[in-house]
Amino acid sequence: MQYLVTGGCGFIGSHLVDKLLADGHSVLVLDDLSTGSLDNLNPEAEFVRGCITDQAAVDAAMRNVDGVFHLAAIASVARSNEEWSWTHKVNLTGFVHVADAARARKCPVVYASSAAIYGDNCALPLSETDEPRPMTAYGADKLGCELHGRVGALIHGIPTTGLRFFNVYGPRQDPKSPYSGVISIFADRVMRGEPLKVFGDGHQTRDFVYVGDVVRCLDAAMQTPVRGARVFNVCTGRATSIRELAHLVMMAAGREVAVRYLEARAGDIHASIGDPRRLRSAFGFKPETSVGTGLMQLLSSLGVGEKAA
Repeated sequence: MQYLVTGGCGFIGSHLVDKLLADGHSVLVLDDLSTGSLDNLNPEAEFVRGCITDQAAVDAAMRNVDGVFHLAAIASVARSNEEWSWTHKVNLTGFVHVADAARARKCPVVYASSAAIYGDNCALPLSETDEPRPMTAYGADKLGCELHGRVGALIHGIPTTGLRFFNVYGPRQDPKSPYSGVISIFADRVMRGEPLKVFGDGHQTRDFVYVGDVVRCLDAAMQTPVRGARVFNVCTGRATSIRELAHLVMMAAGREVAVRYLEARAGDIHASIGDPRRLRSAFGFKPETSVGTGLMQLLSSLGVGEKAA
């Protein structure tokens, strides 16, 4: 098959490209390199530099594909608040450009949604039927993608699958970015012998899901026939507190550093845990990599310890 991966030079996208190529598919990557890097890209993939806000670039990239994985986004809550208009164009208008280009061929669109659509909904674990209550522009735009995905299916016959990623972590996530995930930042600081910064008391919980499991979900979503529009949580259903995470990172690295507790950040969700049962029912599996195992794999990629089996 011939697949397009938007954002294929990024953290999740580059891992997906590796899997698709390993499975014998042809892959075209569309990426503007604003956050991704060519260093992440498998040399066997075809690369086109362009932005999903450019409808002509998207149309050209999708001319001969059998399906598209749409991962390009500005995946930063903070930046979506600071650059509201621009991130809206990338995160929502960009999705509409991809869906519009897909309707001529009726090719399936598998796209990244986010647990951010749940916002301050405190029903735990969060299921796909729980009320969306986004608290940020990023969450609102991801919910908008789901709504447009439904319209694309109903009006234009485009099969769409939205995957609500919870807290994804793993190799190639840039710890130097202020918008990066807490695990990559903690791992980098432990490696450097620097103190870990925890905002709040550290008892807030997250559902951390390893990038390898996320890639398997993306692939399964494309390979499973669908009519209409559907959305799934991509999560483990297991809660890990930030305080516990700090301990696990130090244990995995075999190094101990200080932990500094800072004032809680406004708007931070206290608890975010997903329900993976719909995903398991549709695809026959759920993300299984424990945080401990995932941390060992991440640290192994950084040259620390032995890769976990």
